[in-house]
Amino acid sequence: MPTPSDRLRSVPRSATYAVLDLVRTLRSQGHDVVDLGGGEPDFDTPRHISDEAVAAIRGGLTHYTPSRGLPELLEAVGEKLAKDNDVLVDPATDIVVTPSAKHALFVSLLAVLDPGDEVVVPTPSWVSYAAMAGMLGARPSFVELGSRSGFRLTRAALDRALTPRTKAVLVNTPNNPTGRVLDHDELSALMSFAVDNDLFVVSDEIYEKIRYVDRRHVSPAALPGGSVRTLTVNGFSKAHAMTGWRLGYVAGPTEVIGELLKAQQHTVGCAGSFVQRGGVAALTGSPGPVETMVAEYTARRDLLVSRLSRLPGVDCAAPEGALYVFPDITGVGLGDSAAFTTWLLERAQVAVTPGSAFGPGGEGHVRLSFANSLPVLDEALDRIERALHASR
Repeated sequence: MPTPSDRLRSVPRSATYAVLDLVRTLRSQGHDVVDLGGGEPDFDTPRHISDEAVAAIRGGLTHYTPSRGLPELLEAVGEKLAKDNDVLVDPATDIVVTPSAKHALFVSLLAVLDPGDEVVVPTPSWVSYAAMAGMLGARPSFVELGSRSGFRLTRAALDRALTPRTKAVLVNTPNNPTGRVLDHDELSALMSFAVDNDLFVVSDEIYEKIRYVDRRHVSPAALPGGSVRTLTVNGFSKAHAMTGWRLGYVAGPTEVIGELLKAQQHTVGCAGSFVQRGGVAALTGSPGPVETMVAEYTARRDLLVSRLSRLPGVDCAAPEGALYVFPDITGVGLGDSAAFTTWLLERAQVAVTPGSAFGPGGEGHVRLSFANSLPVLDEALDRIERALHASR
């Protein structure tokens, strides 16, 4: 029979989905597994968002929309970018609403990378960045950010990753898995690197609203030289607990967005019609539900950091944003991160994600999600503590 494409055969399956699938399999077999591997908010979508989408369905908004998105959502996104991010775009030409921020990332890379190009990716980073580049015939050039430096991004590190094939930089702030929020100096260094070398910047800001530090989120597109070269990707899954809705967007220079729109039209066509109305409600409604969720995440983060830091051989820094802690487990002495993850699942029936899945700099760590209730996290921590003490 014919063989699948080499392009896909060389791309690994998602490590985070692998953990999720394994947990589901074990649970179906009767195992009581606590899952700290995923990054899905455990809150319900705020009621005013769901009500708006239901009303749209009942009102007959169940057909195709313009490929760019509903005009009212484009306007809402444009207003949000101006107010929250100091990013000024024309909603009619510079934004595309997509079925998920993940799709927005993929078509953004498709719009700026050709086969053989390289994209600079600071790591540890989300597992799909390298895979997306590989599916496009491009390749990631990793910039390893070490835990000893607090995963800080520097111009010197970026310069070392530059080659004649470099076309773009892909940055994620707040970061999955480390929880780092890049500050103004780091992003200024990033932008000077991009300007000096005439590169695109793809900025994944999906965790923008989930921050635990008292400083403003900085969007690269708002920095000098950023507006003409930056594609800003965001969505609704994390901040508004809308993972199943699959709704995101990308904003950037008119010419690039016009090319990106072709990928939207020839693949998915448009995002869901009534789903987009839910997005309007999310952006124009009260920020109260988001603030309530972030307050709860803060308590969960603090619990994990406090208890993990007391475990023998574990060093856990407090994340500045996102939904994860990324403790260093090298002192535990139970092998690399994959071996530790397997051991923890077998001995404690707690699922986490190995740091090696997140690229250079991730080994020696594991990622634990706190998108779970405090009682669930307490139970998981009790199990981890018992298993570690029993192993010594």
